[in-house]
Amino acid sequence: MGPALFTVILITCVFFVNFFSRIVLGPLAPIVEEDLNITHGQTGSLFFMISVGYCVSLFLSGFVSSRISHRATIWVSALGVAVSLTFSAFSWALDSLRLGFLLVGMAAGLYLPSGMSTITSLVERTSWGKAIAIHELAPNLGFVIAPFMVSSLCRAVGWRGILALLAVASLVGAACFLRWGKGGEFKGVAPSLSSMRVLARERGFWLMMGIFGMGVGGSLGVYAMLPLFLVTTGGWELDKANSLVGLSRVISSAMAFVGGWASDRIGAARTISIALIFSGLATILISITEGPLLTLAIFLQPAFAVCFFPAALATVSRLGPPEMRNLAISLVVPTGFLVGAGMIPALVGRAADMGEFPLGLAAVGLATIVSGIVTKWLKTT
Repeated sequence: MGPALFTVILITCVFFVNFFSRIVLGPLAPIVEEDLNITHGQTGSLFFMISVGYCVSLFLSGFVSSRISHRATIWVSALGVAVSLTFSAFSWALDSLRLGFLLVGMAAGLYLPSGMSTITSLVERTSWGKAIAIHELAPNLGFVIAPFMVSSLCRAVGWRGILALLAVASLVGAACFLRWGKGGEFKGVAPSLSSMRVLARERGFWLMMGIFGMGVGGSLGVYAMLPLFLVTTGGWELDKANSLVGLSRVISSAMAFVGGWASDRIGAARTISIALIFSGLATILISITEGPLLTLAIFLQPAFAVCFFPAALATVSRLGPPEMRNLAISLVVPTGFLVGAGMIPALVGRAADMGEFPLGLAAVGLATIVSGIVTKWLKTT
């Protein structure tokens, strides 16, 4: 990748704060519930608000990048995340917190199409899997660090203080990218009937919408609800639950490179299928086991889940002509996040309120397995 490597790493750092801001609610959920005196279902609604904002913004991101360039869109996204987190940190009621997380999702959603378009324009097509694997270090490190950050800082600064610290980090990331980042000076493609018709003619476009939803659900959806599941159903202490969930993501950081390598070597469709099927099986194990077998399942589940994303994002980036990469991402990924990071946590939360938390997780695992089987109809090049 040569000289482009530094920019890829810098963009990855911006993505890290972007992603961290959207998933930190998972480890914070038991604390927020207690502080605001809300139910599991109401907590699930907060994840849904993040996802709604994220999806709407992802879809509309093409209108922004088509006017101010991908580079400027990345900077605006980081700045917007900082402002939205600050608003959320000063929210004292459920409705205002819902609005705050809606805004966090909207600000964060501007990033991904422009970030991916910038990376794929800087790196040779034959190295996309590896470049995207580096980019995917951001969410995987976020998964690892978030539980430990909550456990170590929450007593000192509270959940509001953690949101404020993330706001500062997002500002720093925006400034660093503006000063040292390269690439992305070109503009994106805004959604239009003609451009969407081009993508709609491809069967892979429609398949990836559903497949991406379950890929996100197996990663973000399970992660969001797992600490709450261990605390309320398993009777675990919050620190122990967050520590185990964080440790389980250490292995998954390395597995992102495995997913990128596999995508380049054995094909994206086969990589996606293997990742989803084994991730789904591990999710079912989490819902029905206890003791050492439960611990093993908690470690295996994210290790398989993260292999999905380098292959899936490379596949989405190949949909349609090169100038439509940002548009393909802005159409496929929102649906995936609305389902996987919004609807799935909300539905699992409702199942928990009815006393069926394990059943809710098992249903997610089964749906993930089915989506892995469906990939046999996915054609990639």
